[in-house]
Amino acid sequence: MSATLSAGLSGFLLGASLIIAIGAQNAFILRQGLLRQHVFILCLICALSDALLILAGVAGLGTLIAQSPMLINVVTMGGALFLFCYALFAFRRALKPEVLHAANTGRGSLKTAIAACLAFTFLNPHVYLDTVLLLGSLSARYEGSARLAYAAGAVLASFVWFFGLGYGARLLQPVFARPAAWRVLDVAIGLIMAGIGLSLLSRLA
Repeated sequence: MSATLSAGLSGFLLGASLIIAIGAQNAFILRQGLLRQHVFILCLICALSDALLILAGVAGLGTLIAQSPMLINVVTMGGALFLFCYALFAFRRALKPEVLHAANTGRGSLKTAIAACLAFTFLNPHVYLDTVLLLGSLSARYEGSARLAYAAGAVLASFVWFFGLGYGARLLQPVFARPAAWRVLDVAIGLIMAGIGLSLLSRLA
């Protein structure tokens, strides 16, 4: 296997391992995929945002962020607040049938969905601390075309995952034909959001 191909495969596998972990962004895309609302544009935003952050990390942004604890703290607090608010909305949907029905049958605003998608991406310190910093620092092992292949592999993993999650969610549609399934999903999403928010705050201690 050539050094360039090996670097690309390494970037793909590492990028996939970081992206596939259950998180706020993935939970949001899963729900939108089940609702079949704005799936393409939201998956594209997530993938392109990841691509931008990955390329920035490979270019050296990860090192800069690691030297800015104040920036990390600000993003951490903002991200935690956003996640707690979204968790409350998810619990509200699960507890109130009329809210659940409106959410699952109506078509949400594209602007609102895009704003939430961007918040889940850029108000998540894990993106900067893990994806940007880790992917960026490990890219230092490669040079020239191998480094570009490494970055391309990580970017490809992001595109494959988000579009697979968004459009693959519809395979679960028969399960979510029942309102009880949506309640379970929203409770799970609420718990995930709240749990990640608490984990972010614990980093400030």
